[in-house]
Amino acid sequence: MDFKKRMPPLSVTEREALAAGDVWWEKELFSGQPQWQHLLAMPVSQLTSEEESFLKNQVETLCNMIDDWQIVYHEHDLPKAVWDYLKKERFFGLVIPKQYGGLGFSALAHSTVVVKIASRSVSVAINTMVPNSLGPGELLLHYGTQQQKSYYLPRLASGEEIPCFGLTEPRAGSDAGSLTDSGIVCHGEYQGKQVLGIRLSWEKRYITLAPIATVLGIAFHLYDPDHLLSTKEDIGITLSLIPTNHKGVEIGNRHLPSYLAFMNGPTRGKDVFIPMEWIIGGVEMAGQGWRMLMECLSIGRAISLPALSTACGKMTFRMTGAYAQLRKQFNMPIAQFEGVEEALANMAGYTYLLEACRLLTVSAIDQKIKPATASAIAKYQMTELARKVISHAMDIHGGHAVQVGPRNYLAHAHLSTPISITVEGANILTRNMIIFGQGAIRCHPYILQEIELINGPAVSSQGLRRILFSHAGYLIKNIFRSFYYGLTAGKLISVSISGPTARYYRQLTRMSTALALLADSLMLILGGKLKRKECISARLADILSELYLASAALKYAQQHHHAKEDLTYLSWCIPMCLYNIQTACEGLFANFPWPWLGKILSWLIFPWGRSYKKPKDNLAQHMVKIMTVPSEFRDRLTCYAYTNTDAAKKLEAALSQVAAIDPIWKKFQSAMRDGKVKKWRNVEEQMQEALKQNILTASEVNALCEYDKLITEIIKVDEFSFDLRKVV
Repeated sequence: MDFKKRMPPLSVTEREALAAGDVWWEKELFSGQPQWQHLLAMPVSQLTSEEESFLKNQVETLCNMIDDWQIVYHEHDLPKAVWDYLKKERFFGLVIPKQYGGLGFSALAHSTVVVKIASRSVSVAINTMVPNSLGPGELLLHYGTQQQKSYYLPRLASGEEIPCFGLTEPRAGSDAGSLTDSGIVCHGEYQGKQVLGIRLSWEKRYITLAPIATVLGIAFHLYDPDHLLSTKEDIGITLSLIPTNHKGVEIGNRHLPSYLAFMNGPTRGKDVFIPMEWIIGGVEMAGQGWRMLMECLSIGRAISLPALSTACGKMTFRMTGAYAQLRKQFNMPIAQFEGVEEALANMAGYTYLLEACRLLTVSAIDQKIKPATASAIAKYQMTELARKVISHAMDIHGGHAVQVGPRNYLAHAHLSTPISITVEGANILTRNMIIFGQGAIRCHPYILQEIELINGPAVSSQGLRRILFSHAGYLIKNIFRSFYYGLTAGKLISVSISGPTARYYRQLTRMSTALALLADSLMLILGGKLKRKECISARLADILSELYLASAALKYAQQHHHAKEDLTYLSWCIPMCLYNIQTACEGLFANFPWPWLGKILSWLIFPWGRSYKKPKDNLAQHMVKIMTVPSEFRDRLTCYAYTNTDAAKKLEAALSQVAAIDPIWKKFQSAMRDGKVKKWRNVEEQMQEALKQNILTASEVNALCEYDKLITEIIKVDEFSFDLRKVV
């Protein structure tokens, strides 16, 4: 049947990937009619008193112990005292249950601990987060035998065992389904006895913690040519645990990722014999590795990398906002220059989206949901937003951010950005193939059923006909709804929500309907070829992603009772998301496989032309004003960012004085403009002259002098002496 030819065939690994994880809020966004009340009713994770205490005490103590300049540029490692403290306080057992000696923290606490550490040191954060995300601990928790859990989990929680997990190969990076590392089921000698086991060979690289690991998790393809396990020869991808001191295990020299100091390196092994009980989950889980990885990857993507990205946003929001308010050019704060103001507003809006997306996604995990598509969206979008945030911060600080040294609080965050972009599925792959490729099939109300019916052992004509008629009705409904929503500019959409945010829900519903129509049209035209049309798939992923980010922002604002500042930030975030959706739609219309149909769909969805514009320039002024003065909102958005560094304390101290110093400064500047104070004298002499002429009081001069010294310290950069003769 022709329809069968048009449907995408599913490989075994694709089937397992689709079966992994859960469908969550993404399905509502894909439906064309999101039930927004479901979003607003979703439980929001809260830190327990124990978790709060850990953040205020153990995490704060850890951050106080860290000298990131010394770690990165001199030691290239964490000090022994830091390693010992991480182990003593069970930082490697954040998610391991208390019954096994771990802390048993929630996903929110796990994420927040990483946020705080990363705002102090990315190197320490990565060393800390990896044992708590994708790795032996997570895999053992979900799939390990009771014997494996009882032995390894207490040792992992205490730091007695340091884990790493080897997935990436020189010839199989993002395409983990193409692993070439292999194991052969055979008999061999272990502890002086002949046992059934695996002869395993591997070569892995980019493995975090490998240089210091004591236990190595390995993903490999298992074969059974002699049918010692079953009648199958190709067992499939399998995961095992191997002590690194086991004969034949080789740990190579360290990598140096972006010159940061977290542990990373290769591991190899040739014909290493391991017993069958070293398979994670035992023999029963042989061949189940791909599903295990897909489910655990979704958790790692939802917590670790989003936490790093949010830390970048919080730290740069707080530090750059203060710096831009304090740093003056032409006798005015650089925050008041429109170009800088625009960059600051972008940083502020992106940071709001980062925190909102982080909280929404970890709340799903705390509800025991494994959000496969949402985690891919979070990983891709949040690492990209962090890249934009740090780039704007570097631009605003200029030379101050370029000169590396102990005073520079941006350089390491800037260096680390490509790492987050690259790991756990490079962002190009995540955007072009995973988000929509996985989301379309999992979230669409009919596609997965159709594929299963067609690819099943026996095609049920009656069942298939029923599904196809339902699918056709769904498509026709979305055609008419899209046109109606376009004609009325979405203003008449019923969303059962009132108040100042109702208009946002209407427009997002309109774009959800557009996504459903565009996705169906393209799947109908391209069929199985769609997964190879990566640019088209990427634009559909952009629409779904922006809908998710906007949902997160609305949920976050609701949590805080639509405070005035939240409404200001929403009035930037939601229009920006809608504008990005519109841009993605235009890209699809211009590149539609059937150009005439692209024009028709463009007219159906946007009958009056472009509907959305970027936020207005004057909105940036309001956002930046909130960002550059001490306030409850500023503290809330940047909560759990570490602020006990010398640079942060000086910035905060100076910022707290701005309101009192500004009137004095203006009086002083006015006297200089009027010629009452000579410009050619140094600042201290000028102030003394202002005192003599009764322009300033003694207390005002003293306050201004102290403030000037503080600003001088803030804008100072590090200097180093080199023997240039040796350099030459």
